[in-house]
Order: sequence, then C-alpha cells, then structure tokens
Amino acid sequence: MKQLQEKIMKDGKVLSDQVLKVDTFLNHQIDPELMKAIGEEFANRFKDSGVTKVLTIESSGIAPAMMTGLELGVPVIFARKRKSLTMTDNLLTASVHSFTKNETNEISVSKDFLENGDKVLMIDDFLANGQVVLGLKEIIDQAKAHLTGVGIVIEKGFQRGGTMIREEGIRVESLAIIESLQNDQVTFKEEGTSI
Repeated sequence: MKQLQEKIMKDGKVLSDQVLKVDTFLNHQIDPELMKAIGEEFANRFKDSGVTKVLTIESSGIAPAMMTGLELGVPVIFARKRKSLTMTDNLLTASVHSFTKNETNEISVSKDFLENGDKVLMIDDFLANGQVVLGLKEIIDQAKAHLTGVGIVIEKGFQRGGTMIREEGIRVESLAIIESLQNDQVTFKEEGTSI
C-alpha cells in the first residue's frame, strides 16, 4: 500500500535493526485518514471471505480493525490483555508473548461475542514473531469459529512470523512488508516477490 509506505518513510523512526517506531500515526497518535484507507484496503482484500466478525488485540490493532469492520459492516472485537471487573467468567483465553514489550499476557475474549460458525478476520498493527496471530487463532478455535484470514498493517518480513503463519495455511495480507531495518534505513519487500 503506497500511502502507508510513504507514511512509514516520512514519519517512522528506526530504533534498531529489529524495531520501527510508528507512534506518530499508528501506535500512540492515530492518523484517521490513513486508518480509513487501511480499513478500505483490508475490506477490499477480504470482501469475498464472508467475514462476520473482525478480531484484534488491544490496543494498537483497534484503529485499523475498527475501520475494517466499518467498511465490511461487521462487529469488531478486541482481545483484552488484562481482565476487568466486568469480565470474570465465560471467557476464551490464550497466552501471548509480545516481542516489543518482552512480556507475556493472558488475553481474553468473552464467549458472548465470538461464536461457533463466525467467520473471523484478524487485524493487527504488526506481524513479527507471529505470537499474537497464534494466540488469537487459539481463541477462534476455542469458539469453534473459522479464521478467514489475517490483515497486517506492517509485517517485519525479516522475522519468522509471516513465514510461519503462511506455512500453517493461513491467508496473510500485509499492507507493508519491511525487508530490512539495517543501517537505520527502512527497506520494503518488492510486491510480487515471495516471502
């Protein structure tokens, strides 16, 4: 997605050969126009998948997931990283390790919102090691729902997550795939080349 790549080049900051900071438009401050375009793009890519729910994890996946759900006309669910006083039972849960924060969280979704037979589109901001995708897939499986595909805003193509998820037979659509963050430079994977 050219608009996203341009935004990454203009406003993204390479912190190391593993970490890209995009808090000016995705992870802290949100660019609504860009999120609208991202939602339209995901909706276009998955429009024939029969999606009934969009699922993400708090918090950075919520904005692109909301815009995708709006475009598809379906509800958006986000997995919580911490339980609230109102979310104590009737939960689907999984453990997820965050690469960026180097912590493991038990994520949860109420069984009231994810049901047997739902066709779920998973949306997230980054794909690095694939742990969030695997954790959310575990929750989808517990609900006896079906994962129709995964939409990723930014994939770190130099990390194993994308390859691992695709090897599981899961459809992954990434809007920007970063090939390298070496030498403080963002290099994108060329479209049409295999991952």
